[in-house]
Amino acid sequence: MKKSALFFFSLALSISAYSQADKWISLFNGKNLDGWTQKGGQARYTVEKGVIVGTSAPNTPNTFLCTTTEYDDFILELELSADDGLNSGIQIRSQARAGINDGRISGWQVEIDPSPRAWSGGIYDEGRRGWLYIPNINPEGKKAFRTGAQWNRYRIEAIGHTIRTWVNDVPVAFLVDTLVEKGFIALQVHSIDKPEHTGKLVRWRNIRIQTGRQMHPRPWDNCPVQNLNLNNLTKQEIAQGWQLLFNGQDLSGWRSAFKTAAPTEGWTVEAGVLKIQGSDGSESHSYGDLLTTEKFQAFELAFDFKLSEGANSGIKYFVNEKYDAKGGSAIGLEYQLLDDERHPDATQGAAGNRTLASLYDLIPSYKLEKRFQRPIDAWNSGRIVVHPDNLVQHWLNGFKVVEYERGSNIFAALVARSKYAGWEGFGMAESGPILLQDHGNTVYFKNIKIRKLPSL
Repeated sequence: MKKSALFFFSLALSISAYSQADKWISLFNGKNLDGWTQKGGQARYTVEKGVIVGTSAPNTPNTFLCTTTEYDDFILELELSADDGLNSGIQIRSQARAGINDGRISGWQVEIDPSPRAWSGGIYDEGRRGWLYIPNINPEGKKAFRTGAQWNRYRIEAIGHTIRTWVNDVPVAFLVDTLVEKGFIALQVHSIDKPEHTGKLVRWRNIRIQTGRQMHPRPWDNCPVQNLNLNNLTKQEIAQGWQLLFNGQDLSGWRSAFKTAAPTEGWTVEAGVLKIQGSDGSESHSYGDLLTTEKFQAFELAFDFKLSEGANSGIKYFVNEKYDAKGGSAIGLEYQLLDDERHPDATQGAAGNRTLASLYDLIPSYKLEKRFQRPIDAWNSGRIVVHPDNLVQHWLNGFKVVEYERGSNIFAALVARSKYAGWEGFGMAESGPILLQDHGNTVYFKNIKIRKLPSL
């Protein structure tokens, strides 16, 4: 075969393979709503010039325009615009079953949020668990959505346990969930609570999907991962530098405070969960604190915790065991863990600086709205970020609740008026271990992971 003929034959094969790998199926014919059915409320859906238009209506619950076909693994792309003031979303893998939750639609929803909150592309679990991925941890992703009824391009990859979203080709969410279900795709018009929001519009066009062998997922990127699987790291997390501090099996990598070996009593691992057994409520006198064998400088620490009723505990960082703790807990900066409603420590200190997620005895945490607070016996997600420039943040359930600068004049003034005033250089160690506190109450931990941040 001549070289020119061979070249064109190879090119034809390449084009054919690429076309099949990138094959899309349209979910909207541009003319009518064939293949779709309305569920839930009474908002109106029409087709206008090749666009599906949803119009908000008063006195009706959330309304959904649902595909008549169900999907499990897929890649979905579409364009949308939303009037300011109208929240909306895209349901995926969703269901509406008679006799379950009054037939209410449940399933994952990719948010359309033109409000200043800017959670577009985040992931909400409609009718079940609430918010699973709040984009506050991804500042660049929050900037991607165009408000003012401008068109936006969404991409959603739902493959196995992983759901990834992009808005205008900017990665917004990366969720690894414990649930995998098959269900319909739906276009939501949210209920409204203000008369002036009647008649607000949300529009969709160019809706297409890939399934099966036709799927061509995007490569890993730097999008922050919310991983709900137990004590697990995804390939993307590993590429981002994350490592497990708790392996879900034993106390490898941990030791008792002021000692070199791990404790033999009090701290146990049960079904992948690390537990400190409750005792007499005293500070570190029963079983002692648990420290990492490794020290950390600039880092991002993520962890899940669950408190028993009335519990007091904490997670400390930049711990300095040279300080004389007078028989109590080792000294360090502390992310407070507390049952604010039942433990008296919540009313002590100053201005609430001993409440949940506060920088203990120094800075009170910003209080979340009631709807984002979780019951005391439920799992909460915490995060501590220490940047190389000494900017430190505490996060709780997807919200930043404390921010301060280690070594600043304000920090020094706060320390001077706290219980730490007698320890010279408190909180300013170059590096230190992470500590889980024994305060005599039962507390549970899981999904403890950390990544080191590069120095300046």
